[in-house]
Amino acid sequence: MGTRPVTKNSVTSDMKKTSKYLYAPSAKASAIVDVPPMTFLMFDGTGDPNTAPDYVVAIEALYTLTYTLKFALKREGLDYPVMPLEGLWWAEDMTQFRLDARTNWRWTMMIAQPAAVADADVAAAYTVATKKLPPATRTRVRREVYHEGLSAQVLHLGPYAAEAPTIDALHAFIAAQGYVRAGKHHEIYLNDPRKTAPEKLQTVIRQPIAPSANVP
Repeated sequence: MGTRPVTKNSVTSDMKKTSKYLYAPSAKASAIVDVPPMTFLMFDGTGDPNTAPDYVVAIEALYTLTYTLKFALKREGLDYPVMPLEGLWWAEDMTQFRLDARTNWRWTMMIAQPAAVADADVAAAYTVATKKLPPATRTRVRREVYHEGLSAQVLHLGPYAAEAPTIDALHAFIAAQGYVRAGKHHEIYLNDPRKTAPEKLQTVIRQPIAPSANVP
């Protein structure tokens, strides 16, 4: 992967700490944030995440390659914590995007990476993960710099299935501030649902926005 200008045992900044305003919002009040460009590993799919085979494939591929990258770069002296799983959710017609119509969903699952992770690093991770992931799965994971920009967000506490009131309140906040929704519904999963009681789950709900006058 090449030599990096870092010292032995150096540690990159923990993005959850340096970008706390993005990963630890209030659960009591929605807020507007400006999300900077960030580097992600991404995997696209369609359908209900509870039943779509691609969803399980996406999660396995993202975590396999993320940890492969982490351990490879750690050997070069670059260490960092793995970020939480995130998801972009949308429909072909966003006016028809509903929580109760999951079979029509399109999604991108993704995990944020340090900016130091380059395309060459990802390609090398593909090679290392050969025995863990089939080629068709590996090549569906891409590195992309995603710039979400101006957004509104809030922290949802509790089961994923109970998000609707939180999302409705966020949308009402957006309208009250003179904005309209202008991008894909975004969720950041701060807990592992396999190890966390449903009532203790924490999920960042984020929605890109634009001034209402700028949208036809």
